[in-house]
Formats: sequence, C-alpha cells, structure tokens
Amino acid sequence: MDMTTPTLESPETDTTSRPARARQVDAASGKKPKVVAQMSDWQYLERSLHRMIAGWGRHFPAWEDKIAACRHVWEQSECVRRLRERLAEFPGTNGNQNAPVSARLETLVNMVLLAPSHEDAIDGIYQVLSGALFRSYLSYVESAHPVHDAPTVALLQEIVRVKEQQRLWLRGYRRRHPHTTDAAYAAAIERVLADCGNLTGALPVEGKPARPVGIGTLFRPSLRAAKPESQRPRFNLMTEIERDFTHSVEARRLFWCYGYMMEQNLADEQLVWIYDSSDMPWEFMQDVSRHLWDESRHGNSGYSRLLDFGITLERIGFPDYAALEPQLTDPEWGKAGGVFPELTPLDLYNKVFGIGMVAETGHFPVKHEGYADFKEGGDMESAEMMLFDIIDETTHVQYAHRWLPVLAARAGVPDEDYRQRGLQERKRCQQDADIRLAALQATALDTGSDAYAEYQALLKIARGHQLLSNEATCPPRLFKPM
Repeated sequence: MDMTTPTLESPETDTTSRPARARQVDAASGKKPKVVAQMSDWQYLERSLHRMIAGWGRHFPAWEDKIAACRHVWEQSECVRRLRERLAEFPGTNGNQNAPVSARLETLVNMVLLAPSHEDAIDGIYQVLSGALFRSYLSYVESAHPVHDAPTVALLQEIVRVKEQQRLWLRGYRRRHPHTTDAAYAAAIERVLADCGNLTGALPVEGKPARPVGIGTLFRPSLRAAKPESQRPRFNLMTEIERDFTHSVEARRLFWCYGYMMEQNLADEQLVWIYDSSDMPWEFMQDVSRHLWDESRHGNSGYSRLLDFGITLERIGFPDYAALEPQLTDPEWGKAGGVFPELTPLDLYNKVFGIGMVAETGHFPVKHEGYADFKEGGDMESAEMMLFDIIDETTHVQYAHRWLPVLAARAGVPDEDYRQRGLQERKRCQQDADIRLAALQATALDTGSDAYAEYQALLKIARGHQLLSNEATCPPRLFKPM
C-alpha cells in the first residue's frame, strides 16, 4: 500500500501531471462546497474506526500492543475532531457535523467489524478500510485547489500522518504476528468498498441513513481482556505492600510503580465505555478517549519505572483489579473470550461517578504525599511519575463534573448532588481501607512466605537502583483509600 505523505503545492508549481481539479462549485451546489458531503462520509468512517478499535481492543494480549491500541483510540478521536472542526466552518455549521450519510457506509463498516478473528479484524481495520480512506484522502489532496481549499488539504495531511504511524505499527505487529487475512472476509470488504465507489466521492443518502458501526449486529467486546500467561501474578504482593504503606516510603514507591502499571486495566475497561455510548455527544467520546489514553500512559509510566529498576512484567505480574488470590490459579486467567454485558445508561453513569468522584478524587492526598516524599528523597524520576499523573487526574475529575449531569439524565436518575455523594463515598472507602489495614497489621507477619521473600527482593532491587535519602526520616503517611 502506497502511504507516501502528500505535500501542499504552491500556486506556482507545475501541475500539468496532476489529476483534473475537483471542482467544488457547480450550478446545483449553492453556497456549500461539494466536499462537505464527502467530509461527512470521512467523519463517519473515522468514527467507525475509532469504535471498532475500541470494540476489538480487549483482544490484544501483549503489553506494547495494548498501549498502542489505546493510543490509536486517542488518535482516531483527534482525526474526527479535526474533520468536525472543518465541517463547522462551512455553511450549516453544526448541522454539517451531524449530517446523515449513506447506509451503504454502515454496511461497509459492519463488514469490517464482523471479522472471523481478532487478527482478521486488525487487517480489516488497519489495512483494508484505513487503506481505502488513505487513498481517498490522497486523491482529494491531489485534485483539490491548493489555495482555495488549503485548510481541508492541511487537515487531510495531518490525518494522513496519523495513518502512516498506524501503518508502521501494523508492519511491526505483523512481523511479530504473521497472519494471512481470511480470503472470504477480505473479498467481502472489497465488494462493499466497490459498491461505495471506493470512497472516491460522497455517496447520496437514499432511504434510512447509516447508524453507528455495530448497531444491529451481535458483535460485543470480549468479557475478559487478554494477557499473556507469562504475566500472571505469582504472589499477592499487594497484601505485603499494604502492610507497610503508611510507614515505609520504599513500600509506597514500589506500590505506585505497581499501581500505575495496573491502570492499564482501567483503560481496557474504558474501551467498552466507548463502544457502549454511541448515542452520547461526540465531545463525550473525545473526553473518554483522552481519559483512556491517559490511563494507558499511566500504566506504561508505572511499568517504565519498574523497568528502570530491572523489574519486568514476567516477574511482578500484571493482575486485574479484582482480588489477587483467585488470579494465581484461575484457569481462564488472561484469555479473551465471552461477551461483555452491554453497559446500561445507569452502568455508565455509575462507572464515571466511581472513577471520577471516588477513585481519582480520593487518591489526591496520598499522591501529593508520594510526590513530595520521592522528591525530598532524591528520586526525581518517581516524583515526575507522580506529578504527571496528578495533572492528568485533575483533568479527569473535570470530565466527571462535565458529564455526570448528562449521564444522569440519560440514565433517568435524579440530578442529585453528586459532589456530596462523592464525598460520602470517599469517606466510606477510607474507613473500609483503614479497617483492612488494621486487620493486616494485627495479623502475624509470615516472614517465611514466598510472597514476603519476593516483596523484600523487589524492595532491595529498587533500593539498589535509586536509594531514597529520606528512607529513615520520612514521617508516617495516610493509607491509600482503596
């Protein structure tokens, strides 16, 4: 596939070899250029790619591919944002952003979504459909007037660069995971693409317009997010860390590296938030996409710091948020499969409330303490890890404040004082956590257990890499609220 990035030409450039110009005005077009309808088609397809990556994303087992998929969700949302902003600049403004498009496009994207396997879906999403879109963008850039429609050309160049980076990721992925696309699946997509004119121009809207991809199909995201068996946790390290959390700055440092790494679990779940909220305003999708990417980056941030210490996922494990003990022997651990139950409007409201108003808001005090302690102890890398998370989480709480009233109305629940309820829930969580800590500290410490030995070994590894100068002087701190 030719993915060469197009360049903007100056009016003086010799264009004798260029395709004929795409005339945007004719007797029937009025004051709205014809490209507006084509941009509506492009936006629908980019939104569909966004939703498909979210729908299939839980099947990625390898860490680096999970991180990449979450970044792609964010990149896709940025492609949509760029198109929507340009659409709003034409006569019709917001109406352009939500204009109906041909149901033939829905048939196309559903054909891509309903792949016979995850590996086929990757090819359908990143190669076949993205490739067709890429060629459509190139065709328009090559034929558009480089001065009159320079803003559209510029934004398409930006999107093309995103597609190029995704193509490079696909090339690396296929080197690690060779696969031949199912022939029947690929041929079916090509047939529907041909019926859509290979995306060379806007399709007329005839009859009912296209719905979001997946609506009316039986496709559902996987119940479990895939993980390699090599990353199954070997010990319940959290119990050992929690016992020392309030009085050991070294235990807190290990916890935050480990805890941040586990935030990839939240990103894996937020993929379902996106798939199950197609009726929400696009701005909500944009915020969730950024939130999801941030959580994935926090996961990678924590793991990056563990790698600085020489601690790999194969050693420390990549547990789910659920109780650790069952994961040590669960025969289904790490296997993608099953069907994630559809999130009801109330489910989504409760999830946004729980993350934004309880978990994220509730952790600010202990995170600020961690930042101050690591900075004072001379571990500036760990302090930086904390600081950027605090900044991101502050924005996420703002997202919750922005969308909880909308989600409450969508769920048909009273538009209550969620701030006060959040405060009460945070107090309850802290009380439960303090009870758990007291029970832990009242239990005899088993210094002969394998889990304790591994915990001490990990502390020693981190200490050997970066000694905290305040290890003996750091005062007791708050216990984490959950």
